[in-house]
Amino acid sequence: MLEKFFKLKENNTNIKTEIIAGITTFMTMAYVLVVQPGAIVGFGPEQFITDINGVVITKSALLIMTALVSGLVTLLMAFYANLPFALSTGMGTNFMLGILLQSGELSFGNIMVIVLISGISFVLLSLLGIRDFIVRAIPANIKTSISVAIGFFIAYLGFKNSGIGNFQDGISLGDFTQPPVFLAVLGLILIAILTVYHVPGALLIGIILITIIGIPLGVTTMPNSFFATPDLGSIQNISFAFDFKNLLQASTFVLIFITFCGDFFSTLGTVLGVAQKSNLLDENGDYPGIKRPFLVDAIGTCAGAFTGCTTITTFVESSAGVEAGGRTGLTSLTSGLMFFMAILAAPLFLMIPDAATGPALIFVGYSMISSIGNIDFKNFVQAFGPFIMIAFTIFTGSIATGISAGILADVAVKTFAPASQEVKVHPAMYILSIPLVLYFILN
Repeated sequence: MLEKFFKLKENNTNIKTEIIAGITTFMTMAYVLVVQPGAIVGFGPEQFITDINGVVITKSALLIMTALVSGLVTLLMAFYANLPFALSTGMGTNFMLGILLQSGELSFGNIMVIVLISGISFVLLSLLGIRDFIVRAIPANIKTSISVAIGFFIAYLGFKNSGIGNFQDGISLGDFTQPPVFLAVLGLILIAILTVYHVPGALLIGIILITIIGIPLGVTTMPNSFFATPDLGSIQNISFAFDFKNLLQASTFVLIFITFCGDFFSTLGTVLGVAQKSNLLDENGDYPGIKRPFLVDAIGTCAGAFTGCTTITTFVESSAGVEAGGRTGLTSLTSGLMFFMAILAAPLFLMIPDAATGPALIFVGYSMISSIGNIDFKNFVQAFGPFIMIAFTIFTGSIATGISAGILADVAVKTFAPASQEVKVHPAMYILSIPLVLYFILN
């Protein structure tokens, strides 16, 4: 039945290879079950946060729902698209929205509304096939710099949370005599070495090793049990938790735009990149069946909003499964089932200290920053907007501010550039600039 449904022979693969590939993909992206709760609630020993509406959001509930939705959407990818792609909460917008929750600027319900609108927009564009227009409207340097700016922000959080960097009074090194900081540096080195040798699941292995080493040092706190039945009460707090207040503010529009772009371009890049490794692209470098994974991704984001999860996106770690031989939806089916198994192991993931997650965040940031080489810094007109975006994100500690400033700077420079440089600005970018200007004025 598996052979017939997933067309294994047609794709030159077999059940054993697909299952191993699926497990490999899960192991490389399982760190999301550690990072996602911290991104929303905050890293540290605190296991919950109370938002401005008095709603209690627990790390346990976030982990359980992340595992559940990741499993369900990955199964949808398996059965609907028959592709070896796994999905979960994307890194980037989760940190941006989490910081706003932790600072009291947004309620958890506000965040879910932003994610829902972004997901609905993605669904409509996927069904209507308007993705090509959006790809043309937003210049390549801005698409790249959005990912880079968020990458720097995530790396900053890794340095801050682990204690490797001290950001209390300016910028300085942390106290390396403290066990958590020492372990974080050790974790950074371990993950780097594993990455050099292309070890699948390098991030997860590094997290596990540092967590174990931290037990005798008193850095890791052992739970009463490694497995537990999900707390339905805590899950109810984050399910269908929509708060439509402040929806019409300019800042909310910016956040929706950033959330949508992060999901849209992350999925586009990941699907094309992984499809290339699977030899699924045509002679023009396009993937003819891209509408299916796009639609699954979009539906996943909407489902995530209803269940307390930030933007769901296709993970680039799916390439690890492809390299292990995965070619069909049986790979993603295996990954999805692994996510379901993780639901019962929530205490095991929640015991992991900041000393273990900090280095992982730095490497997640690195993976997003690496595309900075695609920005031509020798061309001032093309590089100024990205530079402003990255600099504002880092030095103001705000992703929304950085991306807004970068887009406005890019539009301004290209608008007034000499005619000899033949730089054109898409009309849609002028329309987008209006709410971005309002964002700065109203904030």
